[in-house]
Amino acid sequence: MPERPLWVPSAERIGASNLTAFRARVERDCGAKTPDFAALHRFSIEQPEKFWIALKDFAGLKAETWGEVALRDKHLMPGASFFPDARLNFAENLLAHAADDSDALVFWGEAEVRRRLSWRELKDEVSRVAAALEGLGVQAGDRVAGYLPNMPEAIVAMLAAASLGATWTSCSPDFGVGGVLDRFGQVEPVVLFAVDGYAYNGKIHDCRVKTAEIARKIPSLKRVVVVEYMGGDARAQIPKAETWESFIAPFPPGPRSFRQLPFAHPLYVLYSSGTTGVPKCIVHGAGGALLKHTVEQRLHCDVRAGDRIFFFSTTGWMMWNWLASGLAAHSTLLLYDGSPFHAGGNILFDFADAENATLFGTSAKFLDAARKSGIEPKKTHRLSSVRTLCSTGSPLAPEGFTYVYEKIKTDVHLASISGGTDICGCFVAGDPGAPVWRGEIQAPGLGMAVEVFGEDGRPVAEGEKGELICTRPFPSLPIGFWNDPGERKYRAAYFERFPGVWHHGDWISRTRSGGYVIHGRSDATLNPGGVRIGTAEIYRVVEDLDEVQESLAVGQDWDNDVRVVLFVVLKKGFVLDEPLREKIYLAVRAGCTPRHVPARIVQVADIPRTISGKITELAVRDVIHGRAIKNKEALANPEALELYKDLPELRV
Repeated sequence: MPERPLWVPSAERIGASNLTAFRARVERDCGAKTPDFAALHRFSIEQPEKFWIALKDFAGLKAETWGEVALRDKHLMPGASFFPDARLNFAENLLAHAADDSDALVFWGEAEVRRRLSWRELKDEVSRVAAALEGLGVQAGDRVAGYLPNMPEAIVAMLAAASLGATWTSCSPDFGVGGVLDRFGQVEPVVLFAVDGYAYNGKIHDCRVKTAEIARKIPSLKRVVVVEYMGGDARAQIPKAETWESFIAPFPPGPRSFRQLPFAHPLYVLYSSGTTGVPKCIVHGAGGALLKHTVEQRLHCDVRAGDRIFFFSTTGWMMWNWLASGLAAHSTLLLYDGSPFHAGGNILFDFADAENATLFGTSAKFLDAARKSGIEPKKTHRLSSVRTLCSTGSPLAPEGFTYVYEKIKTDVHLASISGGTDICGCFVAGDPGAPVWRGEIQAPGLGMAVEVFGEDGRPVAEGEKGELICTRPFPSLPIGFWNDPGERKYRAAYFERFPGVWHHGDWISRTRSGGYVIHGRSDATLNPGGVRIGTAEIYRVVEDLDEVQESLAVGQDWDNDVRVVLFVVLKKGFVLDEPLREKIYLAVRAGCTPRHVPARIVQVADIPRTISGKITELAVRDVIHGRAIKNKEALANPEALELYKDLPELRV
């Protein structure tokens, strides 16, 4: 741990936070002593019934009834059920404040598109789409899909579907036809919302041919509703298609009722990456998503009424679902569609400044790329409104922490967070009342009984690396997987390795300050000589070198053992010669351990990644071993896998 933290919140900031107000409420209403975050966290996992009741009351969440029981079968996982007798509607909670003309949604598209929807306009538009869906016969439990960018229509369509009790599922329009069919084809939506095209990195991408093929291959579809974003003939050759405008034209805005449904009623279907086979369809309940996002936004990120929340995401990543929930806090959503490096790499910071973002959310990869590109927002932007900067998607290296405070903003709460699509939320997150230490996630999530287990299924000591485990139930436990009789696949995915507790598949360690470090996915962990090594540790060192743009490490079976192979993408003008190889070897040895030093280093032109932007170590590992890749449609750039086939460097 460094001698001093990178940031310490002021006493005034701590006193004004939601977390401080909530702790006072817990002490008053529950009789619990919660003088600090650690005490509140203990309360949240030892008395979950009281904690979640206090949270929903504090946040003013709405329900026809919450029922008499807050948690049933609390010792079972899976099997526990939160608020089993509750009746509520997710969309009603997000639109509870929709009565004025202030901004609800602000949208910037890369192609110079700028739009605003007030709260009143948002509610009116949702009412019209809901009426149109109802007119098609859409009912509770039906699936409604979005093949849309991160734009207002995606939020509106999701809310309209949720208001009826339909289940929303989405992919971003950069998904190929096969990737969409692998996902939507499993859940059989009755309506598909799509877009005619989108802009990315200065290029217009036409989606109409892809949408037509998708529509022809999903027989359950009753209607395809096309948003005319790029201005083409939106309905060209698309079966069962009509425009957004014509779809809602017969239905004037007006008050609508929200269907009251069980706490665990299916709200979302999210998808695993699909790099090892057809994606798993993970079903999330309305109440669980609402409570989980509420605790993370209101307490961990200190989101307040009137705030303006930005998170760079597509509709194919769970952070879009997370962002949407910000409406429940009466916060404005700032939506961006396009390349994050449009306009010289500053478009996201331009957006934050122009629209007074209070929370700026992005990925660790974006921050790393901005650092390497020499982008210094401190010199070019005010960012005076930004109180919280969130980073997720992959581990944020210590250098990324330093970059935020040296080059972006000095007085900001850097909340590095980590969780997953599997829980539609976080296991470990920020604490707005605590110091930020370089390279560390600050705290366990409230309500999350996070542990670090060794191979023997026992907790390990502070500083030791192990498996990320959650030992007690939490509200956003998935309802299950779609079409999984007897929950066989669901239980095998999370509860087989360590029965009765959630095994997430991340490699993690606890720090002396009470924080956490994520070392990468445990299923991609390297194991040379029987010693487990996290890939993120290698990336942190290698990608800090001036010559290296990006890297990927895998284990290659070799001579009855496993050896570490490192692939590097170099910056323009550099080649992997012997001096650079030696520099990388020495850097890894000095920055990690001799065990981390790769046996082979190979230069490549590209690194394969999922459509959500994560590098695919497992796919590369399969390629170098000559194994078939089960689902290339899960990749944004499947052609990159060809770069790893039959490499002469890996035969010796």
